[in-house]
Amino acid sequence: MTLIALVFSIHGNAQQPEQSGRNVLPTIPVGLDAYRMWDKWPQQRIGVRAYMRSTYDRAGGNESADASHFLFAKGEDYNVTLDVKGTGIMYFCRANHWHGSPWHFNADGNDNIIRESGTSDPVNAKKVFKETVFLPTEAFPQPLNWTWAITKGADLIWTPMPFKETFQIAYSRTKYGTGYYIYNLFANEQNLSQPIQTWNSGQTPAQDVLDLIGLAGTDIAPRGIKKLDGKIKLDKKSLMLANIKEPSSIIRAFKMILPLEKAVDLERLRLLVTWDNSKYPSIDAPLCLFFGAGTFYNRESKEYLVKGFPIYIRYDYPNRKVELACYFPMPFFRSAKYELAGIQPDDSEISYEIRYEPLAGSKNFSSYFHATYKDIPTPEPGKDMVYLDTRGLEGKNEWSGSFVGTSFIFSHNGFLGTLEGDPRFFLDDSQTPQAYGTGTEEWGGGGDYWGGQNMTLPFAGHPCGTTGKDKAKDPKDLIESAYRFLLADLMPFGRRAVIRFEHGGENLSTEHYEAVTYWYGLPSPSLIKTDEVDVGNLKSENEHAYISPDASEVETISSRYEWGIDVFPKKIQNPGPNAISGYDNLTGKDVYPEQSKDGRFMRGTSEFTVKLKPDNEGVLLRRTLDYRFPNQTAEVYISGPGANDSFEKAGVWYLAGSNTCLFSNPPGELDNRKLKVQTSNRRLRDDEFLIPSNLTKGKGKIKIRVTFIPNFQELFPGTSFPVKSAWSELGYEVYCYIKPAK
Repeated sequence: MTLIALVFSIHGNAQQPEQSGRNVLPTIPVGLDAYRMWDKWPQQRIGVRAYMRSTYDRAGGNESADASHFLFAKGEDYNVTLDVKGTGIMYFCRANHWHGSPWHFNADGNDNIIRESGTSDPVNAKKVFKETVFLPTEAFPQPLNWTWAITKGADLIWTPMPFKETFQIAYSRTKYGTGYYIYNLFANEQNLSQPIQTWNSGQTPAQDVLDLIGLAGTDIAPRGIKKLDGKIKLDKKSLMLANIKEPSSIIRAFKMILPLEKAVDLERLRLLVTWDNSKYPSIDAPLCLFFGAGTFYNRESKEYLVKGFPIYIRYDYPNRKVELACYFPMPFFRSAKYELAGIQPDDSEISYEIRYEPLAGSKNFSSYFHATYKDIPTPEPGKDMVYLDTRGLEGKNEWSGSFVGTSFIFSHNGFLGTLEGDPRFFLDDSQTPQAYGTGTEEWGGGGDYWGGQNMTLPFAGHPCGTTGKDKAKDPKDLIESAYRFLLADLMPFGRRAVIRFEHGGENLSTEHYEAVTYWYGLPSPSLIKTDEVDVGNLKSENEHAYISPDASEVETISSRYEWGIDVFPKKIQNPGPNAISGYDNLTGKDVYPEQSKDGRFMRGTSEFTVKLKPDNEGVLLRRTLDYRFPNQTAEVYISGPGANDSFEKAGVWYLAGSNTCLFSNPPGELDNRKLKVQTSNRRLRDDEFLIPSNLTKGKGKIKIRVTFIPNFQELFPGTSFPVKSAWSELGYEVYCYIKPAK
């Protein structure tokens, strides 16, 4: 790679013109540009939605460690775990070891067969293979992709896979077929940094991107920009490191040097960073967790405790120092104040460095960086832990921005069993999580609890913690932590983000958790709710000119959303030493009670008129539905509100699967699948559809036509779903994308 190309990689994609001005939407980095243009991390993603799907237990428990649950199956070697329609990019895929391989990655009808080299001898893979690779290797090189020998249990793919109309993942084998996948869908393709071109496995990621990610653990920020550095003695309980006063600037590097012999003693100092003279710090976190680790205790005296792309912790033993570095870009518009608190005063001395430069682009598209700390000594039985809820933070009700990662302690006691807890992320008041994973160590890039071993990668890791309590070398060795950073796979939100995690497989762990959640946010929405249609409510139907000649009579659905277990069990299966026990007063009680909603279903056409904000940048249409109807598919058309306005097609709205799924986890690696049909009691679901701005901009009202498309997909060959496909309408919510105020 040439020096010029490397400089372009570090600073962003030099081929993309910088759009500026308050009224011009910024270019959205997509595909490999999402890595090249990493300096755009803080930028608002107007009209982009991220989703995370997985093989989770549909009943809310932890059956087979959330493995082997399939939407539907075709042939013996085609068991579908993901099925998407629209224009988008698959940004991340994770499987447990080689399980499920060969995998089908079907982009726009082109079936790409991907294998992991351990597939050739899956029964003995761990014994036979010291290292494994993806096949074809050219499509999945390091450092974007890693297999289980490095990750200590998982196969991780960060190679972007664009698709124009459809994307599907299917497993050839079902034994312990676990996985989760993060993808984006787009409202406005004209705002993307490059056109969407269908991916195929013959493509090789560009070398400049591989070189860039390969710089993880080094100083990736621009040089030759403004710098503030110095040394400071920790002789007061709190100290100011810097108070920068500059107009519209962006921090590109924040580094600290600690004396090696004092690092563990200083790990719980509190880092506070306040932007633009706010009353509240946007970064307020223990030093160690902010930099990606639960402790600075380095049990194996490795050079890197954390070797992440945006953050690292490096031990320089010859010079007796520990280097902490953060390269998340951090915009500010008037001032940036860096402080340390919680100091036990003595004569210790630390060094620091902050580099910053002028901010390009409009203020209302550049979000503040946040690191929000949450201490959860005693999780609530049955309920998810909330690592982040942006509503009300820093005195502001609504925030727009992106969720970009977590650094968290999941045990202070060397206990790994709590890692069965699933991540569930709720964006913009959806009642269904847009992101639903299979477990905590999966989120941290591992599998099978990493075997207790430590590992660190550019975007995921388990940097500290012993393999077992009896093997701890020091009390600090019992602190188990993990991290996950999101760049190409970041998750935008328009008004609110709620980041939740289970504690244990059924929310029954009593471990002490701590978490830092990284996110970008402006205290102004980019999504505003402008209307809602309550289908089944005659008054609301009339007000919105709802017409559906073939719709059913109004029916009442009493069911649940997918939020976790329904009731407290009589006893815990395999509780482990750190699970709640003896809770007779809770046994059999509802955790999440049923809800009742009215609505209709149809197999024809529905039309209704809704209000918009005329200066919108596209529309997010959210539907509440009855998920018992499988593979709901419809074409969506948009027209003006006038009787003579013509309809234009907005796209196909599709929701794969139903509350009936397939489970197959045969006893042997090479055994044929053993299909078991499972129907959960979770029929309530929210689903989303993006309407591009060319059909909505400048309009105060639009008419929406939804035309049902029959879907004849079988549950598996020869067996239909229990209920015939239909389009369920319990209600619609209408959100307009807007430019955030600043």
